[in-house]
Amino acid sequence: MSFHDQQQQHHHGAIELGPPVSRTSVAERAKFIERTYIHLAGAIAGFVALEYVLLNTAATREFAITMMGGRYSWLIVLGAFMAVSWVADKWARSATSLPLQYAGLALYVVAEAVIFMPLLMIAQYFSGPENPIIFTAGVSTMAIFAALTGIVLFTKKDFSWMRGALSIAGLAAMGLIVASLVFGFSLGIFFTVAMIAFAACYILYDTSNILHHYRTDQYVAASLGLFASVALLFWYVVRLLIALSGRD
Repeated sequence: MSFHDQQQQHHHGAIELGPPVSRTSVAERAKFIERTYIHLAGAIAGFVALEYVLLNTAATREFAITMMGGRYSWLIVLGAFMAVSWVADKWARSATSLPLQYAGLALYVVAEAVIFMPLLMIAQYFSGPENPIIFTAGVSTMAIFAALTGIVLFTKKDFSWMRGALSIAGLAAMGLIVASLVFGFSLGIFFTVAMIAFAACYILYDTSNILHHYRTDQYVAASLGLFASVALLFWYVVRLLIALSGRD
C-alpha cells in the first residue's frame, strides 16, 4: 500500500477511487498534476483575497491584536489551528465525498488566513515604500517554490524517504516554539532560517508525493498539502524580512 492509500472499500455514494499516480499513463498523470496545481492556485488566490479583507476590516484587526495579547493566548490560537488543520486534512482526504474534500481545503485556507493576520500586521508596520515586506516575501516564496517544483519535476526523484526526518524535525520545532512561548525566550534569526529550509524540504517531499504516491482522485488533498508547505515557507520568509528590517 502506498503512502497516501486509504481503505479501498466502496460505500453507497462513494466517489470512484483512482489508481496511484505512479501506475497511470503520462496523460493521466499530467491531468492529475494540472488539477492539483489549479486547486493550489485557487487556494493561494483565496488566501490572498481573505487576507486583504481581514487586514482592512477594523473588527478583525482588533481580533488579531487580541490574538497577540499574550504568550498563553497565542498558545491557545496555535492549539486551535492545529485542531482545525487536522480536521481540514481529514476532510480533504475523504474517499466518499468530493464536496467534503473541498470543504476541507476551504477550511484550511480560512484557518491560515486567520493565523497569519498578526504576523502580516507586524509586517505592515515595518514596511515602507522601499521595503514592501509582504510583497517581497510573496515573490520570494513563489520563486523558491517554483525552483523546488522544477527540481522534482525535472529529476522525477522520490523524496518520500524524507518523511521520518521531517516528522521528527517538525515535532522538535513545535516543541521549541511552545517552550519559547511558555518561558518567554526568542528563537532568533537562525531558527527562522532553519524553518525556511524545513519548509523547502517539505515542498520537495509533497511535490514528489504528487508524482509517485497520491491516487488520481486525491488532487484536492494534494493541493492542500502543497498549500500548507507554501504557507509555512511564506510565514518564515516574512519573519526573516521583518527581522532584517529591524536590524537596519
